[in-house]
Amino acid sequence: MSDHVEFYTIGELARRTGLPVRTIRFWSDCGILPPSGRTAGGYRLYDEAAAARLELIRMLRDLGIGLEAVQDVLSRQVTVAEVARVHLRAVDAEIRALRMRRAVLRVIAEQGGTTEETLMMHELARLSAAQRQQIIDEFVDGTFAGLDLDGDARIVAGWMRELPDEPAHGQVGAWVELARLATDTDFRRRLRRIALAGPQPTSGDDLRAAALEHVRPALADEVAPESAEGLRILDRVVDSSQRGPELLAWLETVADARVERYWELIATLNGRETAPAAVPALQWLIAALRAHRQAEPLTTSD
Repeated sequence: MSDHVEFYTIGELARRTGLPVRTIRFWSDCGILPPSGRTAGGYRLYDEAAAARLELIRMLRDLGIGLEAVQDVLSRQVTVAEVARVHLRAVDAEIRALRMRRAVLRVIAEQGGTTEETLMMHELARLSAAQRQQIIDEFVDGTFAGLDLDGDARIVAGWMRELPDEPAHGQVGAWVELARLATDTDFRRRLRRIALAGPQPTSGDDLRAAALEHVRPALADEVAPESAEGLRILDRVVDSSQRGPELLAWLETVADARVERYWELIATLNGRETAPAAVPALQWLIAALRAHRQAEPLTTSD
């Protein structure tokens, strides 16, 4: 049996592994790849065990693990699994940050905005879960401050606060858009006006549900709200006796696409199915009410 041990120079290790000579020399100088021996001229030599150690070092470094942690693994102070668990948490945090950054860049690319708005979105993307929740809580508290909300309104205000601890993949853009809405002063004023408007000023069916049932098909069929067919649809949604100015003013207040978008974003962030968009149907209803309020038949007494 031969006792011959094969040794490699740094150059030979580089050709065998595909690593640059300077990288292998640097790791050797750092002490994580000590030479197995030296030539008569003082050049470093490495045996098969050192070559295997080099492959392990390369794998750990490819995974992004630092030299100090690599040294701990090689000296058996920690296991590869322990280092991997710590590094996994760091990588997860980095991925979350990258997703948030990607979402901000997408919003900027698609929607544009001023320099100030861009800086604001960048800062939003860097917030912690607690800081994100604080923004929404302050938004809801500030919007409804001083209002005497009834039970249903308090429940709705509670729903407006719902946020997950961390946006999941595909939800980061929704969070950025939500935060942009929550920091919009005009949007806050609009929500406050809606809260002050109170419930619908008519009895009978919920107007939103009725508009979805009867008006959405009319929108799909491109029925003009001012047409005779439009009046027939209006009759199905709102009784003629309840088509006063109060109803029109209420609809003009509550039919806001940004408010509906807020609820869509909250649903997206909490993994719930979004409700059907009602604002287009309500806006059609507003147009029909305006068009036909002068066309109502006059009642006469005998």
